[in-house]
Amino acid sequence: MRFLHTSDWHLGRSFHGVGTLEAQRRFADQLLDTVTANRVDAVLVAGDVYDRALPGVDVVNLFDDILARLGAAGVPIVITSGNHDSATRLGFGGRIMARAGVHLRTRVEDLATPVLFPAEDGLTSVAVYGIPYLEPRLVADRLGVDEPSHFTVTEAAVKAIQADRASRPEVGAAVVLAHTFASGGITSASERDLAIGGVGAVPLDLFDGFTYTALGHLHGRQTLSDAVRYSGSPLPYSFSEANHRKGAWLVDVGPAGLEQVTAADWPAERALSVLRGRLDDLLSQDQYAAAEGHYCQITLTDDQRPVNAMERLRTRFPDTLVLMFEPENAGDTAAHTYSERVAGAVNELDLCCGFLDHVRQRAANDDEQRVLREALAAVRAQEAAL
Repeated sequence: MRFLHTSDWHLGRSFHGVGTLEAQRRFADQLLDTVTANRVDAVLVAGDVYDRALPGVDVVNLFDDILARLGAAGVPIVITSGNHDSATRLGFGGRIMARAGVHLRTRVEDLATPVLFPAEDGLTSVAVYGIPYLEPRLVADRLGVDEPSHFTVTEAAVKAIQADRASRPEVGAAVVLAHTFASGGITSASERDLAIGGVGAVPLDLFDGFTYTALGHLHGRQTLSDAVRYSGSPLPYSFSEANHRKGAWLVDVGPAGLEQVTAADWPAERALSVLRGRLDDLLSQDQYAAAEGHYCQITLTDDQRPVNAMERLRTRFPDTLVLMFEPENAGDTAAHTYSERVAGAVNELDLCCGFLDHVRQRAANDDEQRVLREALAAVRAQEAAL
């Protein structure tokens, strides 16, 4: 069989304030093209279908469209819930949807119930198990765990799957989906930290014995071992992913087990650029020309924060979404607290100018000082009239 391993769609997510729904529609086209061109037998989604527990109507409609198109192509799909999903909402109608080839694994009670795909020889089958995201404190009792942690609940889930597999002599290969943080994975800035609440990474050898483990949660496509991989997200969701190659894994399983895993690339319509330098250099030098049509994160290194920096940058890089300021020659002033900065103020004007310098890292110019003098004079006049 040939599976397409994908995860972390995060349907409905925005990218630094920019909506991604149209980009996600384009991803849906890429997904269907890959399935058709490569004669995929089943699609695996290892969690985080949605970006939030209560997705918008247009987002739900997009997911519905993807399922309908896969169904029309005769390709079943196995889906687990991630930490961004509402397991109950995503799993609604699962027993009915299974008849149409949409297999949802969002409940602890179903994780050891495989989706069985008959092999070509007719004598064996490939079993696909789905482990939803397991919040230790919420699932420990149902899994018989006394001391809840991410490791203990995942270990209990794996043992339950292994017991079920041992009871099925017809199973020739076993594939597991899990939405978790496995040891050795490389994180990105766009992932929600699973360490909150006392959970953490699970050891890689926990998945030994399975033909293939399709992981979700980390947004970079990566290989932890030949048989344990993250597919990553289909789109970049932070500038830390600027150098990622987005896509999925094509997984071939045969009589001998795992035969081959190859990358399916899904290039983004709009690239990301992370730029750093002085404002005048960024606006004039040819080396930055390639970023003019990209989404940009820019860090300015000018000694003082330039006036109207974002407006000026957008004359060349119109899709600048993030602007930061890290002066290269700030000297000792960068380390001063506000109280230290204004300690030497001899009058109200010095105090106001010190505040401006502190919050925006640029001293008040002559025009700004004039406005401040006028404002202070008006306040004194009001006080004198009382």
